[in-house]
Amino acid sequence: MASKQFTLDPGTRALLHDLGISIARVLRRAQLPAGLFAHGTAVTLTTEEYYRFWEALDAESADPDLAVRIGRALSVEAFNPPIFAALCSADLRTAADRIATFKPLIGPVNLKVTYDHTGLTIAIHWPEGPPPPPLLVTAELAFWAALARIGTRREANPTRVTMRRAPQPSPATASYFGTQIREGEADAVTFSPEDASLPFLTEDEAMWNFFAPELRRRLSELEASATTADRVRAALHERLPAGESSINAIAAQLMLSPRTLQRQLQTENTSYQAVLSDTRENLARHYLADPSLATSQVAYLLAYDDTNSFYRAFRRWTGLTPEAARNARSTT
Repeated sequence: MASKQFTLDPGTRALLHDLGISIARVLRRAQLPAGLFAHGTAVTLTTEEYYRFWEALDAESADPDLAVRIGRALSVEAFNPPIFAALCSADLRTAADRIATFKPLIGPVNLKVTYDHTGLTIAIHWPEGPPPPPLLVTAELAFWAALARIGTRREANPTRVTMRRAPQPSPATASYFGTQIREGEADAVTFSPEDASLPFLTEDEAMWNFFAPELRRRLSELEASATTADRVRAALHERLPAGESSINAIAAQLMLSPRTLQRQLQTENTSYQAVLSDTRENLARHYLADPSLATSQVAYLLAYDDTNSFYRAFRRWTGLTPEAARNARSTT
């Protein structure tokens, strides 16, 4: 379950100082309080505020390669506890699994981590609503290269980096990642099996055992405060792009039986089908706001068997075809 707010770590202030960017000017551009970092503690922002911060940072720097500079400037000191704890892992694959588990403590982002013969892929799933600022997406992807290099003390380069809205090709970006960022169906980064299993020289199981109980406690508190419908929505965000929409798949992920899941939803005056339909509608509106996604791709991301099924569902929700909804949005 993703939290409804992002955490802006106090280390952000030091990071921007190292980059030569005025935090005061960024906060003013973002229309955020000037004393946001005054107490030296983590700051929680709504998704809208967090996106404004990154848009302001992009505008203030006026640097198309800022994400690369951020990646190169990252250090252990700039990481918050969940990320620092992940550096105690044996390798990047283990670190990715741990970060994916505790990422909800940082903000409303879900990570899908897959590992097969092609390597380790980390895909970022953003909250419903407006798309995230490109700088934020690129910086999130750059983070993974930085983490791999800090942990292994090797120049671990991704084999593939994709964004749904890829930036213009840049020599600096290609040099940092070792490959250009390409258009793709997801914001994702892939590392070879060899790099994913390179030992982390920062491995410290004793330190991990120190951090893990507190992180698990905080995660349990977050999940306990979520309704069953919230947890189903979060699971659907992860499973729909993989083609899974059945109650059996979602119940298994939540470690419930389908019958128990339905019963809990009924106590909240809803049903699995209602939550599924609502989630698909919200995601459909979100995806259709991206002109680079074809309607057939949107249908695929929502786990429909075919495009016609998606068309019928979208008409039922809105009274419009997906194309008409897109045209209406572009004229407003």
